[in-house]
Amino acid sequence: MPRATNSPATRKRRKRILSKAKGFRGGRSKLYRTAKDSVYKAMQWAYRDRKVRKRNFRSLWIQRINAAAKLNGMNYSRFMEGLRTAGIEIDRKVLSDLAIHDAEAFKALVQSSAKALEEKAKQTA
Repeated sequence: MPRATNSPATRKRRKRILSKAKGFRGGRSKLYRTAKDSVYKAMQWAYRDRKVRKRNFRSLWIQRINAAAKLNGMNYSRFMEGLRTAGIEIDRKVLSDLAIHDAEAFKALVQSSAKALEEKAKQTA
């Protein structure tokens, strides 16, 4: 009985890995064994960096909100505390966008935050 190698499946598997390795330098894009290792490692980094990207964007939004709040005479932490106290639920992505594109709306939010903080101080005193 002849030996069956199932070459269509092997070819498909190798082709899939080599197509994912397209654009890698040298043997990493041409040779199956090195391409396989490179693709697996690249997939691990891609998985990790999808999480890191979320972290980086949140940090960027916070920096933008802080800068805009300081222009209006308040720092980030007091601004966010005031928003929570006022019951305004806007996420950081939208706040950052408002700070960049709609300064008047952001200024109104800062004022309502400051007002809520004043009322909170009166209640505790």
